[in-house]
Amino acid sequence: MKKILITGASSGIGLETAKLLAAKNYQLTLVARNEEKLKEAITGLHGKGHHYLVADLNKKEDIERIGVLFEREHFDVLINNAGTGLYGKFTDLPLDGQIGTMFLNMGALVMLSYAYLKNARKGDALVNIGSILAHSSFPGGAVYAGTKSFVANFSESLWYEYKERDIYVMGFNPGAAKSDFHQHAGSSTGSFPEFVLSTTEQVASELVNALEAREKPRVVQGWKNRFMLFGFKFLNRAKAIGVMGKISPGMQ
Repeated sequence: MKKILITGASSGIGLETAKLLAAKNYQLTLVARNEEKLKEAITGLHGKGHHYLVADLNKKEDIERIGVLFEREHFDVLINNAGTGLYGKFTDLPLDGQIGTMFLNMGALVMLSYAYLKNARKGDALVNIGSILAHSSFPGGAVYAGTKSFVANFSESLWYEYKERDIYVMGFNPGAAKSDFHQHAGSSTGSFPEFVLSTTEQVASELVNALEAREKPRVVQGWKNRFMLFGFKFLNRAKAIGVMGKISPGMQ
């Protein structure tokens, strides 16, 4: 039975992805900070033999614990899903919170990717969850968008480095989803136009399909998001940024 570890897996996209993979008879290890949510998540998964690990990925010692786990136990797939962000104009937000966003979205992801790939075998896969904002700009969420640009570039480079070893690396880039991420970031899904939103189930379904297909280094989720990025090619940069600024909760 193939084993998959997912970070940020107690709710939202991470949990929905776990449910789909469990239904396909994968064995899941879920990682998050909240033990009660993790226990509840595990009980809702199809099949047996699933595990959870309580870890705060803002802490290097917790990241290192997962790295030790990768040395002791083989996982066929790592999905780096944990992430955070803040909505608001750059200097209106606390700097330490934005630095924390940078560490979790980039530093922790790099550390976990390194630990996983050091022990990866032929046929394994690493999935780094980015965002459609990796391929646009986002006034009112400048640091968050910047971290996701890093994730996209980093993942594509790793895809090339490891493809000859038959280790698949994918940067998966969802658009705005109806999840609790937006509440944690200081807004709500109601701040976005309905037409740009996807459900967590839709995002998870595309993620699982892309993981099983193993065709592309970069996957943009949702036809609406792909259409928007295509349309931006016909706008000058200032106008494209203006479009994103108008729909950003951080600019309202």
